[in-house]
Amino acid sequence: AAGLTVVYEASADTITARKGETWFFFEFYDNSYNQHIVVVKPMDQEVTVDATQLKSELETSGHVAVYGIHFDTGTATILPDSEPTLNQIVALLEAQPDLKLSIEGHTDSQGAKASNKTLSEKRAQGVVDWLTAHGIARARLAAAGFGDTKPVADNGTDEGRAKNRRVELVKQT
Repeated sequence: AAGLTVVYEASADTITARKGETWFFFEFYDNSYNQHIVVVKPMDQEVTVDATQLKSELETSGHVAVYGIHFDTGTATILPDSEPTLNQIVALLEAQPDLKLSIEGHTDSQGAKASNKTLSEKRAQGVVDWLTAHGIARARLAAAGFGDTKPVADNGTDEGRAKNRRVELVKQT
């Protein structure tokens, strides 16, 4: 039983069961057992951005959410797979030498509010530090963290929480 819920049983030789979002298929066949395990997860869907798209959105609305900047869980350490996105921000700033940005960090609602605010501030500052280390003048950048105070989606779902964990670029005047 192992805490599994049997969903389908054709015979004692073929059983489909689940536990949470994990599905198990057991089959006794030709004096051996076959076992298949499937874990259901939301599809990771990330849109890549380029400097032209960032510029267009900043000109249209004054801000843009950027989802290609990733951090180690619970830290402000930027993960290496963030580099293509960060390089596009550098390209945007290099192409527009008068552009000033506020880099704003946001979290989902998991965890304590004070910790989320601090984490979002550190992450925003981490992005500013990365950009300045790659040639952008610090005077053109500001960092701000808002924790979970500005959600753009429902924090009750995995997908919503993923949208709320973001970095936004906000055009400064």
